[in-house]
Amino acid sequence: MNRIDLLKAYLAKTPDDSFLRHALALELIKLKEDEKAIDLFEQLLADDPDYVGSYYHLGRALERRGDTDRAVAVYQKGMEVARRLQEDHAYRELQQAADDLI
Repeated sequence: MNRIDLLKAYLAKTPDDSFLRHALALELIKLKEDEKAIDLFEQLLADDPDYVGSYYHLGRALERRGDTDRAVAVYQKGMEVARRLQEDHAYRELQQAADDLI
């Protein structure tokens, strides 16, 4: 069983698990399936907006698609969440990603 199938099997048992959803989206990115990954990250963040690590990867996927305005907005939203959660490392990564686009 490959990683994607394994993650989907785990998600069938615990569909709201943010870690598993994030991991699946990352595996989809590895396969160049950015659109599916974007959808999954967006669903994850709609359900669990404090899952701060997903903002960075969603923004990067949007950048690859050429949607820089939306990527910047995602980075900025992630920065708000990271600041509120006092996740300084995540905040700095998101800020750098946003600065690179602005």
